[in-house]
Amino acid sequence: MTDAGPGTGQDGFVITRERLVSGEHLARIRARATPDFPVRSDEELEASLDAALAEHAAGQDAWVFGYGSLMWNPAFRLVERRLATVRGYHRRFCLWMSRGRGTAECPGLMLALDRGGTCRGIAFRIAAAEVRDELLLVWRREMLSGAYLARWVNLVTDEGPVRAVTFVVNQAHARYSGKLTDAATADRIMAASGELGSCLDYFERTVRILRTLQVNDAALERLETEIARRAPA
Repeated sequence: MTDAGPGTGQDGFVITRERLVSGEHLARIRARATPDFPVRSDEELEASLDAALAEHAAGQDAWVFGYGSLMWNPAFRLVERRLATVRGYHRRFCLWMSRGRGTAECPGLMLALDRGGTCRGIAFRIAAAEVRDELLLVWRREMLSGAYLARWVNLVTDEGPVRAVTFVVNQAHARYSGKLTDAATADRIMAASGELGSCLDYFERTVRILRTLQVNDAALERLETEIARRAPA
């Protein structure tokens, strides 16, 4: 999950809170915008955030549900994290990437929440006084191209239910892959890389954090088997 992919890229670039605050990350993405990867303006991003916050009670802490790269690189200020489950969505590699962790010639795939099933991830709590500022950083990272839709969802945690914003795939967007076989998905993950690193690195980081959390994800485990079959001896 992330519209441009966090982590360390081939040229050493790492998405950090500081780079999101300064606008360096956005400037970098906008400098390389392509017709298949349009980038929203600052005004569009802020309008999208304001629309989401209209559904959130003013003066209250806010939660963000991460299920991919946000789990291992949130890059925003938080005061609590909890293991959480969302129902009605599942984690899937279903978002084409011709930037960041892929190219136009060799597109990669990123995670998104797609309809149906359940997904376990991490809920992050942002203090009320910082909600807009910190969510703006999340928007600058996740909501660049319109491939994700921001949705408020109900989460189940061991400490009780919470309501959180998360990012689901926009099935009407050109970057939505539709249904792909495990074999086709594994091929893309193995082959694709870009200025922010490889899809394989993204996949491995996600699997690693889920194992640390003791979360089983059958779909990712099947992909891991497919990828292992393709690995050099």
